[in-house]
Order: sequence, then structure tokens, then C-alpha cells
Amino acid sequence: MVFKYLVVFDEIGVKIFGPIHGALFVCYLVLAVLLWRRRPWSTRTGTLAVLAGVPPFGTVVFERWATRTGRLGDPVAA
Repeated sequence: MVFKYLVVFDEIGVKIFGPIHGALFVCYLVLAVLLWRRRPWSTRTGTLAVLAGVPPFGTVVFERWATRTGRLGDPVAA
């Protein structure tokens, strides 16, 4: 949006950065679900991890909370 409205004032930024943003969002969702399966997370925690990808900086808030509460501690052996 910054590129669209402040830099070039057309849709080229959306055409370039939109698919990149979408791919990164899908990668985050896949990784959140994989981590949910590898950790002893409750349904509530896993759902929060997935939903944290929607609002801006929601992943930062989730990561800080999960670290503080011990949900992102030592890795579980595979």
C-alpha cells in the first residue's frame, strides 16, 4: 500500500508485492499448523497461532505471548 499510494501512484506495486505477500502468508499458516502438530498445544493455542497471521503484527504479539508462557520452549524430539 505504501508503494501504491506514496511511491508510484499506480497498481504495479500491488502486482509485484501482492503475490509475494500472499505466498508468505500461506507459508506462515503452513508453519503454524506444523508447529501446532509438533507441540503439545491446545486447540486454543493452535487456533491463536493461525489467526495471529491475519491482523498486522499479530504474529509478533503471539510469539511474545507464546515465549513468555513457555509454549515455544525447547524443541520436541521428532
